[in-house]
Amino acid sequence: MDGLLARLLSRHAAGRPIDRAEIAALRRLTFALSPAFLAIPAGLTLLFGAATGLPIGFALATALYLLAAVALVAGRRLGAAGAEAKVPPHAGIAADPYEFCPGLFLTVDAGGIVRSAGGRDRQMFLSFLREPLARPFVEQVHVSDRLAFVQALDELRLGADVVVTDLRLDRPVIGLDQAQFLNVRLDMTAVRADDGTLLAVRAQMLDIEGEMRMRDAVARKEEEANAAHEIKSRFLAAVSHEMRTPLNAILGFSDILAGEYFGKLENDRQREYVQLIRQSGAHLLSVVNTMLDMSKIEAGRYELLLEGFDLADTLTECERMLSLQAQTKGVKLTSRLPRGLGEITADSRALRQIVINLVCNAIKFTETGGAVIIDAIRTGNEVTISVSDTGIGIAPEKMALIGRPFIQVQNDLNRNHEGSGLGLSLVKGLTALHGGTFRIESRPGEGTVVMVTLPVDGSGARAADETNMVEFPPRLAEAGAGRKTGGKAPGHDQAEAKIA
Repeated sequence: MDGLLARLLSRHAAGRPIDRAEIAALRRLTFALSPAFLAIPAGLTLLFGAATGLPIGFALATALYLLAAVALVAGRRLGAAGAEAKVPPHAGIAADPYEFCPGLFLTVDAGGIVRSAGGRDRQMFLSFLREPLARPFVEQVHVSDRLAFVQALDELRLGADVVVTDLRLDRPVIGLDQAQFLNVRLDMTAVRADDGTLLAVRAQMLDIEGEMRMRDAVARKEEEANAAHEIKSRFLAAVSHEMRTPLNAILGFSDILAGEYFGKLENDRQREYVQLIRQSGAHLLSVVNTMLDMSKIEAGRYELLLEGFDLADTLTECERMLSLQAQTKGVKLTSRLPRGLGEITADSRALRQIVINLVCNAIKFTETGGAVIIDAIRTGNEVTISVSDTGIGIAPEKMALIGRPFIQVQNDLNRNHEGSGLGLSLVKGLTALHGGTFRIESRPGEGTVVMVTLPVDGSGARAADETNMVEFPPRLAEAGAGRKTGGKAPGHDQAEAKIA
């Protein structure tokens, strides 16, 4: 019977789904009116006879059943439609939209009195706060932060639309695993009248305990890093000083032996060994001095002695000092210095260190038959010193590492060139102390050009002294920035430094 009724109703459903409640109601109606299909034909047969009473009685019973079924279905459908019309479309949504927003929403009047509270986390915050309604909110705030809340409220009165402040709320009861305060962020929005007068403030309170723990962890890590950094700097400085004393003795005694002041050496092999001791000691002393200079730069203790001197003479002197080294390796070292370079105000020792380190690097990474060239050009108040070579060059992926201490451009497990990897790092630091810029361009297999630009009048060093900052280890660019530029560091890199 249910299947028959479902098929009958589906023909007149107009696409709406079949209501099982209608089928159940029709089933009950069918059972209730089934006796009428017997009673009505029997009564009419007694009155008019069987030939007339049976068909008329059956027709009347069927008509009565159909009318009752139509009335039942129509009544149920009209009642359901009326009930749906009475229900508002958003009856299932709370009247206050802030009930779905995180945190606690407070309505505070212009005097700071809490008038209402809502929000998704209302129960959690209200269980924490001490009866906030109809009381000044400032009473919930820790004494040290009350001034900040009052100032924020005053900014809203003076015309600000939104003010955000971080506050600490006093816990009414402190548990074993709870802190004394709850850190919250209060986002306050002004509600104004037509004339701009502050009527109320809608404030959203969010718990920022997790963020505060992250801040504390970052602060601790920063302190640990600074402490380790300071220990490392002190260690480098102490070790450098301790190593220089015996090295100076080694160099002095090796010079005495090489000069044969207290007797002739027995054979040429002894003389060779003495010379090797002298060379090795000198190399180690240069590394120690470089480490000491770097530690001074890092700690802001490198003292610049500014003086005026002829730039061309200084560059020529550096060329002469390294000409024998270049000649021994079979590299042509030359300079192209224009007339009129004039004087420069800088630390002459630091400038010599810059040029010598750049030229030594160029000679070291240039094969026999190559060339290293020293250039200088003066433009306005700046002078640019460049050292170019025809050496192995630097791969683009290695460009971001240039200038870091103890880094060489080749694989650390297969280094073909000696050195500590401190040369360019020291050059970068000394350039920064003078307020200059450092730039490098290179192509693998073709060569490298390093350019150092310094103020001629020494003004950059005085500016660096004013900033009282130092960047260490020095960087040419952000990590990975040079990988997409084909071996060219993007733009100039300028660092600030501290001068003791």
